[in-house]
Amino acid sequence: MNTLILPLMSFAFVSSITPGPNNLMLMASGANFGFRRTVPHMLGVALGFTFMVWLMGQGAAQVFARWPVLRTLLEGVSVLYMLWLAWKIAHASAPGEGIVGRPMTFLQAAAFQWVNPKAWAMALGAVTIYAALGPLAIAAIFGAVNLPSVSVWVLMGQGVRHWLAAPARLRAFNWTMAALLVASLYPVLMH
Repeated sequence: MNTLILPLMSFAFVSSITPGPNNLMLMASGANFGFRRTVPHMLGVALGFTFMVWLMGQGAAQVFARWPVLRTLLEGVSVLYMLWLAWKIAHASAPGEGIVGRPMTFLQAAAFQWVNPKAWAMALGAVTIYAALGPLAIAAIFGAVNLPSVSVWVLMGQGVRHWLAAPARLRAFNWTMAALLVASLYPVLMH
């Protein structure tokens, strides 16, 4: 079993650091709200996903295998919700331009994991491939790797924040992040 820990850590790192809905939204939040105001969002992603992995390892994956229509329904809801989030990102106003949005809360980010197609793929893959380690170990490794990985995206967003002080650049950035979020749905839509 110890031989599975390093491969799982690698899987957790690669799947956590690569672009996906969480990371794109965290980068946009870092750019729009800064690191400190995005911390609840980051913690919601990391802890919400860790809980999801643990729960999937407890048998939730078997429910979807038994009733595939539930997975299809969840995918449909996920796509609609992510399109709404993309619209919100695209239309976020710059600080000082009137109504300013708020970063996602801890609970919103934790709940988002359940409609995030990449999170589902990561969780199902991990609990299937590394089942010999047990759900708690898999979740703990993901929890340890995920938070530092998603923090990188917030720091990248915050890093370009000064450059985005020009309203036109911020609008272009937000529209680009929204478009990338929509593009991240491609694997789900082709499924």
